[in-house]
Amino acid sequence: MGPDLLVPLLLPLASWPVARWVAPRLSPRLGSWLLTSCALVLAAGSTLTLAVLAAAGLAQLPVIGRLGDFSAVAFHGADEVGLPLATGSAVILSGVVAAFLRTAVRYRRWHREVHAELNTHTREAGVVLLPGAEPVAFAVPGGGGRIAVSSGMLAALAPGERCALLAHERAHLRLRHHLFAGAVTIATALNPLLRPLGSAARFALERWADEAAAEHVGDRKLVATAVAKAALAGVRRPSPALAATGGPVPQRVRALLTTPEPGSRRRSLGTIAVAVVLGACAWSATSTLDAATDLHSGIETAQAACVAKAVPSQGTQLQTTSTALGHQDRECAES
Repeated sequence: MGPDLLVPLLLPLASWPVARWVAPRLSPRLGSWLLTSCALVLAAGSTLTLAVLAAAGLAQLPVIGRLGDFSAVAFHGADEVGLPLATGSAVILSGVVAAFLRTAVRYRRWHREVHAELNTHTREAGVVLLPGAEPVAFAVPGGGGRIAVSSGMLAALAPGERCALLAHERAHLRLRHHLFAGAVTIATALNPLLRPLGSAARFALERWADEAAAEHVGDRKLVATAVAKAALAGVRRPSPALAATGGPVPQRVRALLTTPEPGSRRRSLGTIAVAVVLGACAWSATSTLDAATDLHSGIETAQAACVAKAVPSQGTQLQTTSTALGHQDRECAES
């Protein structure tokens, strides 16, 4: 295991420049796919690398060598990972696993509570109407997908703006944006350094839904107005739900009111951005695979050393037994 082992651990630090300079140059749909995939690959790479480092440290313990039928001493001589580094990796990996499990439990609890609450309210035309003056609107997966809108939100919008808002939420469900959001949540739970990339991916999802709503209603300005009024009327609370008020609303409104760039220019910028991000993901994945291969090769070498050590001892034992039998035969002949 060489210095390349650090690549999967350091590449997540590039999430900030990617979110700052690369993400704005991508179309919302491409940005959603690319940023989400990149976050997953980098999170998997860093987590698996920590696991490889921790396993390399455990393999240097004699008790693990006896359980695995290999020489821990030989593995320690062939491996370049020191026990302090392996121990630190094991501690960090434990924290990563705990954070992942905590996130999963919280999301499952939230999902159950939201659906239990929505089941108690009236559903008309696929939309759950929530009583109350607080402006609320969001979409949640499960049960065929549900859109929840409060009376306060409907009162804050004009009829056309309500259609734009509902089109935005329906786009989230139709395009399965909850899968992207869930993948980003998993990635950032596994590696907090990827949070800038996760925020950029969520913003791209909201922009994707904005563009889908604008195409549905045929009026970009109307969608921009609906998003702005909903954000001003609503109360921003941290939530896993996808909502029209999510993300940096001023940037979303500005994008809706701006004429899209020519297709050729966007394609050229998108090609460069895709090449950069995919190159980083490939580098991380290759380094992780090489580290796992080196670990496997080290264990095989240690197993071979253990077998080689056992074979001479067996040969000596056979030679001793043969000598004893020879002495016994001579004694019988003399008698």
